[in-house]
Amino acid sequence: MQPSPTPSPAHSRRDILTGLGLAAATPLVLGITTRPEHPHIPQVPVGPTVLLRGASLVLTMDPALGSGPLGALDDADVLMRNGTIASVGTGLRPPPGTRIVDASGKLVMPGFVDTHTHLWQAVIRGGCTDGDLFGWFTRCTDPQRGRLTPEALHSFVRLAALDAVQSGVTTLVDWVDIFSYDLIESYVRALAATGVRFTYAMFPSEADPTLVAKVKKELVDPVPLGGFQVATHAARAVQHLNHAHWEAAQDLGVMLNSHVLERPEQRADDPIGVLTDIGALGPRLLINHAIHLTDDEIAAVAAHDVRAAHCPLSNMRLASGIMRLSEFGRRGVKIGLGLDGGTNDSSDFHALMKTAIGLQRARATQATIFPQVPDVLRMATLGGAEALGISDRTGSLTPGKRADVVVVDPAALNFAPRFDWVGQTVFNGRPENVEAVFVDGRPLKFDGRLVGVDTQRVVREAETAATRMRAAG
Repeated sequence: MQPSPTPSPAHSRRDILTGLGLAAATPLVLGITTRPEHPHIPQVPVGPTVLLRGASLVLTMDPALGSGPLGALDDADVLMRNGTIASVGTGLRPPPGTRIVDASGKLVMPGFVDTHTHLWQAVIRGGCTDGDLFGWFTRCTDPQRGRLTPEALHSFVRLAALDAVQSGVTTLVDWVDIFSYDLIESYVRALAATGVRFTYAMFPSEADPTLVAKVKKELVDPVPLGGFQVATHAARAVQHLNHAHWEAAQDLGVMLNSHVLERPEQRADDPIGVLTDIGALGPRLLINHAIHLTDDEIAAVAAHDVRAAHCPLSNMRLASGIMRLSEFGRRGVKIGLGLDGGTNDSSDFHALMKTAIGLQRARATQATIFPQVPDVLRMATLGGAEALGISDRTGSLTPGKRADVVVVDPAALNFAPRFDWVGQTVFNGRPENVEAVFVDGRPLKFDGRLVGVDTQRVVREAETAATRMRAAG
């Protein structure tokens, strides 16, 4: 894909990226104007005006803009201006100074929304492969968490976040049970520096609303692309803590984010009953996994407009079970997809979509069951944004929303020849087909490479940090 200004003289890759707002040889946060009161947190400005010209297929996720439930358009343009989607259509006339990106032969769609992850767990990718959820906790997460340093944590979060970005993720929610302020600061800095849109879901181990408010105000709020949630583990044994977390979420005006019934043994915790008793059941509650819910509990979740995150690859890996996704879908529950950190092992959102379909078909031995391809594409984008309560900002290519966009190149051995690009996006796509990623109109990936990122250095630093942690143990 070759962008150029209007008119279009020849340009080097450095010239192109400079015109788009980022030079290839500079750090990802080049040009960021740091607020003096928060010098450690990079501020991400909006990008210039960019026109994606003549995409063979645009999936807008807005039926008002195109055909079918995905709002599909053939041979269309997408204009991004001042960090927003300015216009989508055929033969758009760009304003003077617009950078033109030739998107012919490409597919353009909104970026993926990862509604549930744990980025720091990159340190234990591929670990404890014979363990269920509780074995994973005992042998993988618990020992490693206690050995984290701010420097090591930064390297793991950066590695995993950049992996997500290069896979087409433009928004993610990170559920984090890291407790000391210096570690939290390092975590948020690593997220902010990648340029991804993120929500930091903070799990306080104690009922300490002061620390929660401090993290939100001092670390997350100054980041333009940052959001905040209060995280919890709903269970009768810690109901007092769940109640304190819900009160903190209400005071801060943010969502409560809880793991719920990932394993059948957690039935004894009665998490839905607890969340009901503390008054949290409603649209400002996000529940993760939600595998072992009863019919009545699914009905209650739907009736109260509770949001859900489905993590099919992780659920398979940990032998946790299969979410009754078709029942949730039939009742209209707002659901997004989640990579779920280390137990997903990679950030392949195409594999996540394919698995979300495949598990339901295997469970029902029926190919027409929910979700179908359009359903899962929506869950991966606009549906995820709806689950997080941010669909007014992202999730579709509706003019006025933030310009979170991916460009997919189907001209690859794993994707071609063209038969049904919509179906192929789910069943054939892989991260290497993601040619460009824009967040808030800024290119984070371009021509198939992360912009301004020395990936070898990122990997090397994560390897060094992991080796030191293992030696310390």
